Amino acid sequence: MNTALTAVLDDDEDLGQTVARLLMRQGLAAKAFVAPDDVLDALPSLSIGCIVSDIQMGEMDGFAFADALRARDPAVALVFMTAWPTTAHAVDAVRRHGGLDYLEKPIDEARLLSAVTEGLAWSRRQRRIAGATSAFTRREREVFELLVRGHSNKEIADLLTISPRTVEDHRAAIVAKTRTNGLAQLIALSRGGDD
Repeated sequence: MNTALTAVLDDDEDLGQTVARLLMRQGLAAKAFVAPDDVLDALPSLSIGCIVSDIQMGEMDGFAFADALRARDPAVALVFMTAWPTTAHAVDAVRRHGGLDYLEKPIDEARLLSAVTEGLAWSRRQRRIAGATSAFTRREREVFELLVRGHSNKEIADLLTISPRTVEDHRAAIVAKTRTNGLAQLIALSRGGDD
């Protein structure tokens, strides 16, 4: 069930409204925005799971918006769209700015729906992970990240320049805080569990 809102950000108000209506016809909650600051201001009060953002906008382009968004809420999925596609922008959209997809205008409806559905699922996973790991100390977070990547206690101790016993203590705290029962469940947690 997708209860999170998809924000459509485009300085062309008609296009933004059209994309939002298309998403609503598919049963998704969507709202069009004209200005990046309006979306950023709405973040605390709206449950936004995905943002479909134009790249070429007036005062703040889509990439500057992405940076501001990530600083405020890193768990919101971002899908870029543009009427002026370039390979450099596509690479930047995904690698540097964390976009899940890069869509060309006119928007392909099936690809848009696929990207937004994937984005909403990604956002739910990120929020579950953040909720389960919010009580971690900085060191526990470091140990957790290395554990779920398959490093042994000894390797983690070497990488973090701490003793294996300290790694075991952090690991025990991680298991207690997440209420998991071993490494397999920690790995599943790191992937957001089941949707």
